[in-house]
Amino acid sequence: MKRLALLLPAAAGAADVELSIEIPRLEVAEYHRPYVAAWIEKPDRSVAIDLAVWYDVKMKDDEGETWLKDLRQWWRKSGRAKDLPIDGLSSPTRPVGKHPVKAPKLDLPPLSEGEYTLVVEASREVGGREMLRIPFAWDGKTAVRSKTSGETELGEVTLSVTHTQES
Repeated sequence: MKRLALLLPAAAGAADVELSIEIPRLEVAEYHRPYVAAWIEKPDRSVAIDLAVWYDVKMKDDEGETWLKDLRQWWRKSGRAKDLPIDGLSSPTRPVGKHPVKAPKLDLPPLSEGEYTLVVEASREVGGREMLRIPFAWDGKTAVRSKTSGETELGEVTLSVTHTQES
């Protein structure tokens, strides 16, 4: 898995975040790759960090952006306020399989110690919509490892947060 470095306040140190999202094989008559958004929420459910937005970035006249509204929770909380595509976060939809989230090229805002939730939302044309939530606590030292699995549009989603030794 690729690593995503989160910068934390000096007291908490830094963290390596590893995230993997699985797109399952579906036996359906008409299959389209899902649009997917991944982000970390604070306890009040506001967005702390957007991690990824997978959609049809190469559609003529940016038509792929039109369908991002189908990622309802992400769109309401963060997406509609963004200038698209989001450098370092936007990328094409993914085929069936497990996919690491690539580290954004943008500087990430700091995450302080506290309670968070990783959220992954998927929506597919002529298909369904699914959202998975992985709550986690970050104290700046103790490793976090968690996973969950979807039932339709998402397979296994894994999260690993570990302390980074600063030099």
